[in-house]
Amino acid sequence: MTEVLQFAEPASVQDLSRYIGRARRIQEQGIRVQGHGYVLAAWVPVMTPSSLVGRLPAVLGLRTMALSEESYADVTAEFSAFSERIARLGPADTALSLPVARLNAPWAAVTPPRAGWQHIGTIEDDELRTIADNGVEAVTTAVPDRAGAAVVEQVRESVWSAPLTASSLQAHPRSSEAEASDSRGRQEGGTSESLEVPSGAAFGAQALGFLRPAGSQGQTEIHAQGRWVRLTSAGGHILCRRTLG
Repeated sequence: MTEVLQFAEPASVQDLSRYIGRARRIQEQGIRVQGHGYVLAAWVPVMTPSSLVGRLPAVLGLRTMALSEESYADVTAEFSAFSERIARLGPADTALSLPVARLNAPWAAVTPPRAGWQHIGTIEDDELRTIADNGVEAVTTAVPDRAGAAVVEQVRESVWSAPLTASSLQAHPRSSEAEASDSRGRQEGGTSESLEVPSGAAFGAQALGFLRPAGSQGQTEIHAQGRWVRLTSAGGHILCRRTLG
């Protein structure tokens, strides 16, 4: 396994640093990096259910960076393990050693499919931003002072598991491959009509800085594979399981 990542340019190292900084403002469950040839995939959890029966959707963030040398690695570690190494690099350095200490995180064991994705629609970035901001306000308003963990979890589940709706959401015609994907989703316990995109996906895209600036007419593409949905924005991807109605 690769022990040192060779980035294509210094800017990619700083890009990873900024990505880690945004993710740490959301949670402290670590980061998973996977080297696949000349591409580095950096995964972070945006939100995860507290139990197997929890309604809070599992939402993951993904950003990719270019490498100058082939890499084969799969490492999950604390944010600090990466940020401290990056801090010791010079402005022109492109080699980043992987942390020795590894993190055993349940969320990192969930890997979305790599193939079979079907384009199902688009949504304006400004609408995603509005949905995310409204959700944050709803959670803040609904949680009473000194609320216990159970109450906070219930509020978050109610807000972020709600189906994402927007006036700019444009659905694309279904292909035969997409219908086959839906058939696989039905075998997992749902129907194509009951599967929804959780609002937590909008929160992830906003919090990780994936959306284009407000008013720039940016758009996010939506893809689906079975019960999985992927939001692809200018700055990265949000992946989550669509909730069952």
